[in-house]
Amino acid sequence: MIKTIRDAFWQFKANLEITSLQETTTSTRQQSVRSAVENDFAVLDSFLTGSYRRNTMIAPLSAADIDVFIVLDPKYYAASNQLSLLSAVMRALKREYPKTPKIKPDGQAVTITFADFKVDVVPGFYRTDGGFLIPDGNLSRWIATDPKKHVELWSASNKVHSGSLVPLIKMLKCWNRNNGDLFRSFHLEVLVRNVLTGVTISDYPSGARWVFDKMRAQVWTKVADPAGYSDDVAAYLQKAHADKMIAALDKAFHRAAVAETNAQQGFVKAAIDGWRGIFGDYFPPYN
Repeated sequence: MIKTIRDAFWQFKANLEITSLQETTTSTRQQSVRSAVENDFAVLDSFLTGSYRRNTMIAPLSAADIDVFIVLDPKYYAASNQLSLLSAVMRALKREYPKTPKIKPDGQAVTITFADFKVDVVPGFYRTDGGFLIPDGNLSRWIATDPKKHVELWSASNKVHSGSLVPLIKMLKCWNRNNGDLFRSFHLEVLVRNVLTGVTISDYPSGARWVFDKMRAQVWTKVADPAGYSDDVAAYLQKAHADKMIAALDKAFHRAAVAETNAQQGFVKAAIDGWRGIFGDYFPPYN
């Protein structure tokens, strides 16, 4: 029974969780993918990364992308072979999964579309000064990054917010999905983390309203990789795209403010209906 705002947000939080059975499936899939790449490459390491490892992935798993990072021997590195490397990884995966029709390079990874969820296979190399180099097939360059450092940073920030940051990020990702995935996942996570720096999340409703408000001014700005590298995680944006993001955030902020006012005045059903209008069907109805 959902009769309070607090209960509604706690149920919303639970609705976004990935199950333990799904976690087992992703771990098994990682090993299978690694084995496929090892048939053609010398692999130094592999690990699950991305939103899965940052604990910010949201249900359903069928709509998620699982990132598998494959660290290759440096003999495969060349200054201008980004697309050829991705193509070679694609061929190795196609030999392992001949009945999987959708395997293709996609920016910085090779995406495999399985029946249950997608896997992004990211080939990379150890970087001399720390971190990793990954290929950007679209812009023919190497990107310096460190997904392991991202996990450490997100974990530390989540502790600062007494465990509330990661669930709030998931809620914002649900909002993003409900609005046609305007933001790329990592860009959204970085912005949420940035606008909550120096403040404390007191509760999910006010936290969500704060993020919708403050992110509006941060969309059309360069956003550095939090791991300490200079690459702009918002480089994909065009002005028309950014304008749509700002408009969606503005709409969500005003609806959140109305929902909070309704709650303060005792109109709980109206408040819950308002939040459900923002976040979609994963937010439970009043009952």
